[in-house]
Amino acid sequence: MKILEASNYEGMSRKAANIISAQVILFPRSVLGLATGSTPLGIYRQLIDWYQKGDIDFSHVTSVNLDEYCGLGPDDSQSYRYYMNTNFFRHINIRTENTFVPDGLAEDFEEECRRYDERVSALGGIDLQLLGIGETGHIGFNEPDDTFDKMTHQVALKQKTIEANSRFFKSPDEVPQYALTMGIKAIMQAKKILLVANGPKKADVLEKALFGPVTPEVPASILQLHPDVTVVADSEALRVIHEKHPSGK
Repeated sequence: MKILEASNYEGMSRKAANIISAQVILFPRSVLGLATGSTPLGIYRQLIDWYQKGDIDFSHVTSVNLDEYCGLGPDDSQSYRYYMNTNFFRHINIRTENTFVPDGLAEDFEEECRRYDERVSALGGIDLQLLGIGETGHIGFNEPDDTFDKMTHQVALKQKTIEANSRFFKSPDEVPQYALTMGIKAIMQAKKILLVANGPKKADVLEKALFGPVTPEVPASILQLHPDVTVVADSEALRVIHEKHPSGK
Protein backbone atom coordinates (compact mmCIF):
# COMPACT_ATOMS: atom_id res chain seq x y z
CA MET A 1 0.00 0.00 0.00
CA LYS A 2 1.23 3.45 -0.93
CA ILE A 3 0.21 6.54 1.04
CA LEU A 4 0.64 9.86 -0.75
CA GLU A 5 0.17 13.07 1.22
CA ALA A 6 -1.09 16.37 -0.12
CA SER A 7 -1.09 19.66 1.75
CA ASN A 8 -4.75 20.41 0.98
CA TYR A 9 -7.85 19.31 -0.92
CA GLU A 10 -6.67 20.77 -4.22
CA GLY A 11 -3.37 18.93 -3.94
CA MET A 12 -5.13 15.69 -3.07
CA SER A 13 -7.44 16.09 -6.07
CA ARG A 14 -4.54 16.75 -8.44
CA LYS A 15 -2.48 13.78 -7.21
CA ALA A 16 -5.45 11.44 -7.53
CA ALA A 17 -6.37 12.82 -10.96
CA ASN A 18 -2.78 12.20 -12.07
CA ILE A 19 -3.12 8.52 -11.20
CA ILE A 20 -6.40 8.20 -13.10
CA SER A 21 -5.12 10.11 -16.12
CA ALA A 22 -2.00 7.94 -16.27
CA GLN A 23 -4.21 4.85 -16.27
CA VAL A 24 -6.29 6.17 -19.16
CA ILE A 25 -3.33 7.43 -21.18
CA LEU A 26 -1.42 4.15 -20.83
CA PHE A 27 -4.52 1.96 -21.24
CA PRO A 28 -7.11 3.87 -23.30
CA ARG A 29 -9.70 1.09 -22.99
CA SER A 30 -9.60 1.04 -19.21
CA VAL A 31 -12.62 0.18 -17.10
CA LEU A 32 -12.80 2.79 -14.35
CA GLY A 33 -14.75 2.24 -11.15
CA LEU A 34 -16.03 5.64 -10.08
CA ALA A 35 -17.31 7.14 -6.84
CA THR A 36 -19.58 10.02 -5.89
CA GLY A 37 -19.86 12.39 -2.93
CA SER A 38 -18.01 15.60 -2.19
CA THR A 39 -14.47 14.18 -2.08
CA PRO A 40 -14.14 13.18 -5.79
CA LEU A 41 -15.49 16.47 -7.16
CA GLY A 42 -12.05 18.09 -7.32
CA ILE A 43 -10.69 15.02 -9.09
CA TYR A 44 -13.38 15.22 -11.74
CA ARG A 45 -12.82 18.95 -12.20
CA GLN A 46 -9.11 18.35 -12.75
CA LEU A 47 -9.73 15.56 -15.26
CA ILE A 48 -12.22 17.78 -17.13
CA ASP A 49 -9.62 20.54 -17.29
CA TRP A 50 -7.00 18.19 -18.73
CA TYR A 51 -9.53 16.81 -21.23
CA GLN A 52 -10.42 20.32 -22.39
CA LYS A 53 -6.72 21.05 -22.89
CA GLY A 54 -6.39 17.93 -25.05
CA ASP A 55 -4.24 16.01 -22.57
CA ILE A 56 -6.55 13.03 -22.06
CA ASP A 57 -9.06 11.12 -24.19
CA PHE A 58 -11.98 9.20 -22.64
CA SER A 59 -13.57 8.01 -25.88
CA HIS A 60 -12.64 4.36 -25.30
CA VAL A 61 -13.05 4.32 -21.52
CA THR A 62 -15.84 2.42 -19.77
CA SER A 63 -17.02 3.42 -16.31
CA VAL A 64 -18.96 1.56 -13.63
CA ASN A 65 -20.18 3.37 -10.55
CA LEU A 66 -20.14 2.00 -7.03
CA ASP A 67 -23.68 2.69 -5.95
CA GLU A 68 -27.06 4.36 -6.32
CA TYR A 69 -29.92 5.32 -4.03
CA CYS A 70 -32.98 3.09 -4.19
CA GLY A 71 -36.00 5.01 -5.44
CA LEU A 72 -34.13 7.76 -7.29
CA GLY A 73 -34.07 7.92 -11.08
CA PRO A 74 -31.45 9.46 -13.39
CA ASP A 75 -33.35 12.76 -13.65
CA ASP A 76 -33.50 13.23 -9.88
CA SER A 77 -30.90 15.82 -8.91
CA GLN A 78 -29.89 13.73 -5.87
CA SER A 79 -29.32 10.50 -7.78
CA TYR A 80 -25.78 9.38 -8.44
CA ARG A 81 -26.45 8.99 -12.16
CA TYR A 82 -27.43 12.67 -12.23
CA TYR A 83 -24.31 13.51 -10.18
CA MET A 84 -22.03 11.71 -12.62
CA ASN A 85 -23.67 13.21 -15.68
CA THR A 86 -23.59 16.73 -14.27
CA ASN A 87 -20.16 16.70 -12.67
CA PHE A 88 -18.19 14.58 -15.11
CA PHE A 89 -19.67 12.70 -18.05
CA ARG A 90 -21.22 15.66 -19.88
CA HIS A 91 -17.91 17.52 -19.83
CA ILE A 92 -15.72 14.83 -21.39
CA ASN A 93 -15.95 12.61 -24.48
CA ILE A 94 -16.86 9.35 -22.76
CA ARG A 95 -19.68 7.56 -24.58
CA THR A 96 -22.92 7.51 -22.61
CA GLU A 97 -23.50 3.87 -23.49
CA ASN A 98 -20.17 3.06 -21.83
CA THR A 99 -21.18 4.54 -18.46
CA PHE A 100 -22.94 2.30 -15.97
CA VAL A 101 -24.68 3.10 -12.69
CA PRO A 102 -26.98 0.75 -10.77
CA ASP A 103 -30.66 1.35 -11.56
CA GLY A 104 -32.30 2.89 -8.50
CA LEU A 105 -35.74 2.43 -10.07
CA ALA A 106 -35.38 -1.26 -10.88
CA GLU A 107 -38.53 -3.30 -10.23
CA ASP A 108 -36.44 -6.15 -8.79
CA PHE A 109 -33.39 -4.92 -6.87
CA GLU A 110 -31.98 -8.42 -6.38
CA GLU A 111 -32.08 -9.02 -10.11
CA GLU A 112 -30.56 -5.60 -10.77
CA CYS A 113 -27.65 -6.43 -8.47
CA ARG A 114 -27.05 -9.75 -10.21
CA ARG A 115 -27.22 -8.07 -13.61
CA TYR A 116 -24.76 -5.38 -12.52
CA ASP A 117 -22.19 -7.94 -11.36
CA GLU A 118 -22.55 -9.79 -14.65
CA ARG A 119 -21.95 -6.58 -16.56
CA VAL A 120 -18.74 -5.82 -14.64
CA SER A 121 -17.57 -9.39 -15.23
CA ALA A 122 -18.36 -9.14 -18.95
CA LEU A 123 -16.22 -6.01 -19.14
CA GLY A 124 -13.27 -7.99 -17.82
CA GLY A 125 -13.40 -6.44 -14.36
CA ILE A 126 -12.37 -3.02 -13.11
CA ASP A 127 -8.88 -1.79 -13.92
CA LEU A 128 -8.83 1.10 -11.45
CA GLN A 129 -11.38 1.64 -8.70
CA LEU A 130 -11.75 5.10 -7.13
CA LEU A 131 -12.99 5.04 -3.53
CA GLY A 132 -13.82 7.55 -0.85
CA ILE A 133 -14.22 6.57 2.79
CA GLY A 134 -17.22 7.38 4.95
CA GLU A 135 -17.08 8.39 8.59
CA THR A 136 -18.35 4.92 9.51
CA GLY A 137 -15.51 3.39 7.50
CA HIS A 138 -17.81 2.44 4.66
CA ILE A 139 -16.61 2.12 1.08
CA GLY A 140 -19.34 2.37 -1.49
CA PHE A 141 -22.35 1.89 0.76
CA ASN A 142 -20.87 -1.16 2.48
CA GLU A 143 -21.73 -0.25 6.06
CA PRO A 144 -20.21 -1.68 9.27
CA ASP A 145 -21.58 -5.17 9.82
CA ASP A 146 -20.79 -8.60 11.24
CA THR A 147 -19.61 -9.92 7.88
CA PHE A 148 -18.21 -8.58 4.62
CA ASP A 149 -20.94 -8.51 1.97
CA LYS A 150 -19.54 -9.97 -1.20
CA MET A 151 -21.20 -8.81 -4.38
CA THR A 152 -23.58 -6.00 -5.38
CA HIS A 153 -26.52 -5.88 -3.00
CA GLN A 154 -29.17 -3.69 -1.41
CA VAL A 155 -28.18 -2.15 1.90
CA ALA A 156 -30.01 -0.28 4.63
CA LEU A 157 -28.06 2.91 5.34
CA LYS A 158 -26.82 3.60 8.85
CA GLN A 159 -28.14 6.71 10.59
CA LYS A 160 -24.65 8.27 10.62
CA THR A 161 -24.41 7.84 6.86
CA ILE A 162 -27.86 9.32 6.36
CA GLU A 163 -26.89 12.31 8.51
CA ALA A 164 -23.62 12.79 6.62
CA ASN A 165 -25.41 12.68 3.27
CA SER A 166 -28.25 14.93 4.42
CA ARG A 167 -26.17 17.99 3.46
CA PHE A 168 -27.09 17.20 -0.15
CA PHE A 169 -30.83 17.16 0.65
CA LYS A 170 -33.25 19.69 2.11
CA SER A 171 -33.54 17.60 5.28
CA PRO A 172 -32.37 14.22 6.65
CA ASP A 173 -35.92 12.92 6.14
CA GLU A 174 -35.45 13.18 2.38
CA VAL A 175 -32.35 10.97 2.30
CA PRO A 176 -33.24 7.51 0.94
CA GLN A 177 -33.03 4.75 3.54
CA TYR A 178 -31.70 2.15 1.11
CA ALA A 179 -29.11 1.96 -1.65
CA LEU A 180 -27.60 -0.50 -4.12
CA THR A 181 -23.86 -0.92 -3.75
CA MET A 182 -21.04 -3.00 -5.11
CA GLY A 183 -20.00 -5.44 -2.41
CA ILE A 184 -16.61 -5.87 -0.81
CA LYS A 185 -15.67 -8.80 -3.05
CA ALA A 186 -16.66 -6.84 -6.15
CA ILE A 187 -14.48 -3.92 -5.04
CA MET A 188 -11.56 -6.14 -4.07
CA GLN A 189 -11.56 -7.75 -7.51
CA ALA A 190 -10.44 -4.44 -9.05
CA LYS A 191 -6.88 -4.64 -10.33
CA LYS A 192 -5.92 -1.32 -8.70
CA ILE A 193 -7.61 0.72 -5.99
CA LEU A 194 -7.28 4.46 -5.38
CA LEU A 195 -8.61 5.62 -2.00
CA VAL A 196 -8.96 9.36 -1.39
CA ALA A 197 -9.70 11.21 1.86
CA ASN A 198 -9.60 14.77 3.06
CA GLY A 199 -10.39 16.79 6.15
CA PRO A 200 -10.17 16.21 9.91
CA LYS A 201 -13.41 14.19 10.08
CA LYS A 202 -11.72 11.37 8.19
CA ALA A 203 -8.56 11.23 10.33
CA ASP A 204 -9.70 8.67 12.92
CA VAL A 205 -11.45 6.32 10.54
CA LEU A 206 -8.61 6.45 8.01
CA GLU A 207 -6.14 5.33 10.69
CA LYS A 208 -8.46 2.49 11.72
CA ALA A 209 -8.91 1.42 8.12
CA LEU A 210 -5.24 1.41 7.20
CA PHE A 211 -3.59 0.36 10.47
CA GLY A 212 -6.27 -1.30 12.58
CA PRO A 213 -7.50 -4.90 12.48
CA VAL A 214 -9.21 -6.12 9.33
CA THR A 215 -12.84 -6.26 10.41
CA PRO A 216 -16.26 -5.80 8.81
CA GLU A 217 -16.92 -3.26 11.58
CA VAL A 218 -14.57 -1.01 9.56
CA PRO A 219 -15.33 -2.10 5.98
CA ALA A 220 -12.45 -0.13 4.44
CA SER A 221 -9.98 -2.16 6.53
CA ILE A 222 -10.32 -4.97 3.96
CA LEU A 223 -8.19 -2.84 1.62
CA GLN A 224 -5.15 -3.87 3.69
CA LEU A 225 -5.44 -7.24 1.93
CA HIS A 226 -5.47 -5.85 -1.61
CA PRO A 227 -2.14 -6.11 -3.50
CA ASP A 228 -2.29 -2.68 -5.21
CA VAL A 229 -3.79 0.18 -3.18
CA THR A 230 -2.77 3.82 -3.36
CA VAL A 231 -4.10 6.22 -0.72
CA VAL A 232 -4.09 9.93 -1.47
CA ALA A 233 -5.04 12.11 1.48
CA ASP A 234 -4.48 15.63 2.73
CA SER A 235 -2.54 16.47 5.88
CA GLU A 236 -5.65 16.79 8.04
CA ALA A 237 -6.92 13.34 7.09
CA LEU A 238 -3.49 11.85 7.84
CA ARG A 239 -3.07 13.57 11.22
CA VAL A 240 -3.89 10.54 13.41
CA ILE A 241 -1.74 8.26 11.27
CA HIS A 242 1.21 10.61 11.72
CA GLU A 243 0.61 10.74 15.48
CA LYS A 244 0.25 6.98 16.01
CA HIS A 245 2.50 5.68 13.25
CA PRO A 246 5.32 8.18 12.71
CA SER A 247 7.41 5.54 10.97
CA GLY A 248 4.53 4.62 8.69
CA LYS A 249 4.08 1.21 10.35
